[in-house]
Amino acid sequence: MLEKLNIQQAFNAAAADYDKLRRTLIPCFEDFYKTAVEVIPANRTAPLKVLDLGAGTGLYSALVQAVFPNADFTLLDLAVEMLDKAKSRFSQMGKSPRIVISDYVEADLGGPYDLIISALSIHHLSDSDKERLYQRIYDALSPGGMFINADQVLGKTPELERLYRQHWLDSICAIGISDEELKAAKKRMEYDRMAPLDIQLRWLEAAGFQDVDCWYKNFSFAVFGGYRPTYRGSSLHTTR
Repeated sequence: MLEKLNIQQAFNAAAADYDKLRRTLIPCFEDFYKTAVEVIPANRTAPLKVLDLGAGTGLYSALVQAVFPNADFTLLDLAVEMLDKAKSRFSQMGKSPRIVISDYVEADLGGPYDLIISALSIHHLSDSDKERLYQRIYDALSPGGMFINADQVLGKTPELERLYRQHWLDSICAIGISDEELKAAKKRMEYDRMAPLDIQLRWLEAAGFQDVDCWYKNFSFAVFGGYRPTYRGSSLHTTR
């Protein structure tokens, strides 16, 4: 409980400048988020029902909303001030998403959803919580529904992890970051509980997802996920 409160406080405190720093703290920002939207199948006429886990300021959801203007969003996050930013962002788009202030590890996810997304959030969970969450995400999807996780992953070996960390540090310093901003970012990173990509793909497959894949990877930044099989009707994905 104490760690959860500390995470909540850390991200509430970061809310004001969080979006401004995204392009600095994510050196591959453009390709990372572009891929996270482009992998969503576009051949759909019915409105998407979307759940964003750890929605924060609504950055990822807003990018999806811009491509799917009729989508219906539920934004779930612990940090109230982050969600206030999300509401403001969507209001400027003339939209009013459903806002849920809660911990998605414990909260009823509701559903079913056509699409469940998450960006830079699930890596804060313990491995056991990640694995359980992937199963709960699967259960909350409609048949044919899709899950996309745009997140940070751990290097498969200690040497790879050192490479990932050094590349990130060199990149953000080259882009330009103040000592204060870097200190605050490193403080938030104390709550990271990253897991290797290959292990997480196996967890998704064990939960029942099909066509599990990593669609983008740049050192520690990865976009991966899969589909819940279609048993009848059609949603985002149809089996071959």
